[in-house]
Order: sequence, then structure tokens, then C-alpha cells
Amino acid sequence: MNINADFSVRASAHTASMAWIPSPLAGVQRKMLDRIGGEVARATSIVRYAPGSAFSPHVHTGGEEFLVLDGVFQDEHGDFPCGAYVRNPPHTSHTPGSAPGCTILVKLWQFALDDRTEVRLAAHDYHYVRQDDGTEIMLLHEDSREQVTLEHWPPGSRFDKPIPGGAEIFVLDGSFTEESESREGETFIRHSWLRLPAASRFVAVAGEDGVHVWAKTGHLEEPLGIDVQELNSRNE
Repeated sequence: MNINADFSVRASAHTASMAWIPSPLAGVQRKMLDRIGGEVARATSIVRYAPGSAFSPHVHTGGEEFLVLDGVFQDEHGDFPCGAYVRNPPHTSHTPGSAPGCTILVKLWQFALDDRTEVRLAAHDYHYVRQDDGTEIMLLHEDSREQVTLEHWPPGSRFDKPIPGGAEIFVLDGSFTEESESREGETFIRHSWLRLPAASRFVAVAGEDGVHVWAKTGHLEEPLGIDVQELNSRNE
């Protein structure tokens, strides 16, 4: 399965108008933003757990990163309520589920395979730093390859800046409109997603209420070296 599988081109998704797709596990549904592979895939998705649903124990060979959008995600490492950010590097394992139910933004198989950096942050750990342009930024993770942040953009704030290493932007609340000379402006509301390839330029204006986003930058500059044939073999 290929969905927005060419990482060298711009991609977007507006999940408010997308249907939930059942996973092989009862009670777990998803909306796919990008994907290469079958059930084992390089993927970015919104995943919804019904109350009481759970996966069996498994290893994330290619790593897993997620942000809890609502409810409480649970595994043997603890309870992760709305706002929590978790980074499980390659070869870590867990048994995910949710007694009360939850929704997460999750990325799979998008780590360097020698990455071993774990991150577990709760919303009460967040301390936003105000920038000169009025933007407030909370750094979730940073290394030589990428930076992951939560950001508040003030109402009406405008951005026009190069994105040398590419970016993904996911709207948590509020809205922004991306501007482009080649097409009509596209507005991104709650749970909309934009991916810009390396060597792009981000030109956008925040909505009248401002916008709160999750952002990842720098990670699209070089290919990860993920073996697509290996992913396909895991799905056979």
C-alpha cells in the first residue's frame, strides 16, 4: 500500500473529512496520512483506540513516535494522557492499549535504525519559550537529524521561511492558511496535516484565533535507508 509515498513532493491531508479505517485489531481504527507497506509499514497515521482495546506485545524494529490527542494511552511503561509525547526507538517493545480509549498521532519506521533515544513527556512537563516573533515553542526532541516541537502561533502571524530539511506540521487547535504562487491557498484546521519536502519554502498565515501545532523539521533532507523490500517481506 502506498499513500503519499513520495517524500520528495508536498503532501497534505484533512482528516476531518476522512473515514476511519478498521485495523486488524477489533476496536482500533486509523486514518492514514502517509504509508509505504502493509500492516508493517513506514507510516504516519491517526489511530483511535476504543475503550478496553489493546494490541499484543510487539517490538518496533523501525521505531515509533506518538503524540496523544485525546484520552489516555497505556502500556507497561505507564499511563500517557492527552498531550503526552513518546519516542520509542528501534528495537524497543511494549503492549499498547487504552482502558478509557484514546486517539494518537503516530509515526512508524521513520527512525535511523541505530537511534536509541527514548523520550517520554507529559503535558505538565511542557515549558514553552517565547520567540522574538511572538511564537511560543516547546522542544520535544532534537538531534543531528531532526527537531520535534509543539508551537503556538499568534493570531494573524505570517511565516515566510526556507525549510531546507523538510517539515511536517499537524494542527492540534486553531488554523493556518498556506500560501503559494502555484495554487490557491490551502487552510489547515484541527487535525489537518502538511508535509513539505526538503528544500521547500513555508509561507503561511495563522488564523484569527492563532494555531497550536506539532511540528517535525529536518528529517526529510536525507533518505533514512529503510529497506522497502524488508517491509514487504514482513507483510508476506
